[in-house]
Amino acid sequence: MTLTQEQLIASHKANLETLFGLTNKTFEGVEKLVELNVAASRAALNEAASHTQAILGAKDVQQLLALQASQFQPLAEKAAAYSRHLYDIASGTSAEFGKAFEAQAAEVQRNFGNLLDAAVKNAPAGTETSVAVLKSAVSAANNAFESVQKAVKQASNVAEANFNAMASNASRPTATAAAAAATATAAQGKR
Repeated sequence: MTLTQEQLIASHKANLETLFGLTNKTFEGVEKLVELNVAASRAALNEAASHTQAILGAKDVQQLLALQASQFQPLAEKAAAYSRHLYDIASGTSAEFGKAFEAQAAEVQRNFGNLLDAAVKNAPAGTETSVAVLKSAVSAANNAFESVQKAVKQASNVAEANFNAMASNASRPTATAAAAAATATAAQGKR
């Protein structure tokens, strides 16, 4: 079985469409990343300005310490939220690339299977053992590829679960530290 000119053209056209689709997805991911960073920078600037005004208006050291302590919790929450958005953008873009790769791999497997079947039909007599070994090797390779795909998906799911757990736990110690600092500040104020 040989590829016809029409099949080659169709294959190249499909590859170009995939390339352009992935390029668009990449630009969408970069665009989202830029939007996230601009929004985070704008919010940080506004918060820094208001916090600076509050610090300049502090009447004593205890009030200054209380203002500083009150910043710990929101800062940790914002960092966790930023990380989560960043992860969502990266995983969404990565998922699009994964889908395209899986589709291309399936197409290659299908084409190779068709080519192998055509070769088997046209194989000379007495080569049945060689053909069986080749088919077995192709089947084993396909099974190995599927196993790797499943392992990668499982690893991605575990990584995402770990990231979510880490993000939810990140703000807890900061809240405890902020509460302790506020308590210490209040205790100093009573002396």
